[in-house]
Amino acid sequence: MAKRVLLLVLTNVLILMTILFFAKILGVDRFLTQSGMKWQFLIVFAAVIGFGGAFLSLAISRIMARWALGVSVIDPQTHDPDERRLVGRVHELCRRAGLSVMPQVGVYESEEVNAFATGPTRSRSLVAVSTGLLSRLDDRAVTGVLAHEVAHVQNGDMVTMTLLQGVVNTFVVFLSRVIAYLVATVTRGDEEGSPFPIATYFIVSIIMEIFLAVLGTLVVMAYSRHREFGADAGGAQHAGRDNMIHALESLQTTSELVDTSAKALNTLKIAGGGTLMRLFASHPPLEERIQRLRQAA
Repeated sequence: MAKRVLLLVLTNVLILMTILFFAKILGVDRFLTQSGMKWQFLIVFAAVIGFGGAFLSLAISRIMARWALGVSVIDPQTHDPDERRLVGRVHELCRRAGLSVMPQVGVYESEEVNAFATGPTRSRSLVAVSTGLLSRLDDRAVTGVLAHEVAHVQNGDMVTMTLLQGVVNTFVVFLSRVIAYLVATVTRGDEEGSPFPIATYFIVSIIMEIFLAVLGTLVVMAYSRHREFGADAGGAQHAGRDNMIHALESLQTTSELVDTSAKALNTLKIAGGGTLMRLFASHPPLEERIQRLRQAA
């Protein structure tokens, strides 16, 4: 799973852990424990940490995507015929989706057959494709892939996923400290005036943060898989159902020919790739997505 982790989730976790680290250094946790674990302060603290990390990661998502994969954003006024055709195709799909502001369009070097959409808002989004996708898929399949990513932008999936991640983070921060406080209180002993075991509280809270974050990831990934069906339906509406099915079938055909160890961005990838743990997969199997589209027809 380490090689296929969502970049947005990974960035969010790193930001969350950084904020928590400084909270510990500055004594915020110590204040909460010494003040008798006042629930109202803890809830506010958890919400600020949880949503703050999620929205900060969303705000820098385009920058992180370009930096991590080396995405080259295409100038809409480019004179390169291939680049102009790609930008024009994305813009046409966006107009069909009713988007008034066109997203940035980019290409990144990779043998992987994939694409993604990211960005903090609909008006500040990025749709990028790999060179492997452009070279391996035909025009119909490329159009279907792009329509899928445009549907993600249209549906506001980036913001929705961030809100869900923020809620999950808030519960992680809150429950980990509640459990740590209870454990520390029990191990404190009955002796009057005995000091509160700060070390025990910190250790248990860190362990519970990791454990609860893993459980929270299951929730986020389950919604992510549900979201993909909606993007497929939107892609079918914008590019045509046959083109969308053809795109998924083409991805299914080429997936076995591509080195899956190559670096990848799973933020809003159209192909989930192979994974050992289905519960942690961000995308449903391609055959299931194809079947859904055929049944909808």
